[in-house]
Amino acid sequence: QVQLVDSGGGLVQAGGSLRLACAASGRTFSTMGWFRQAPGKERDFVACISSNGIRTQYVDSVKGRFTISRDNAKNTVYLQMNDLKPEDTAVYYCAQSKWGFLSDNVAQYDYWGQGTQVTVSS
Repeated sequence: QVQLVDSGGGLVQAGGSLRLACAASGRTFSTMGWFRQAPGKERDFVACISSNGIRTQYVDSVKGRFTISRDNAKNTVYLQMNDLKPEDTAVYYCAQSKWGFLSDNVAQYDYWGQGTQVTVSS
């Protein structure tokens, strides 16, 4: 059984940084993604990374500010978030895909973490 545990969220001022982590157990060698959901909105794609960590994909709004990475020896995926903006405020979820390709489609991911709150104050 796959289990994903998200951590690292918090309250930060605009322009600040946070690093999220997602510890995985069970099926670990797979495409991983980060999504976020603001109150009253749908869950949106943020970034994803291939199983070997070589290929990545980002939503345009975070390019140049966020970096996704993974340490397969630790079964952990990270999301380094720099230059945070108030519009980045959301609950962030890591997810694991059942497929080997990169995808920004929430339906391609079949396991989810519990979420971690990120709040950016202006």
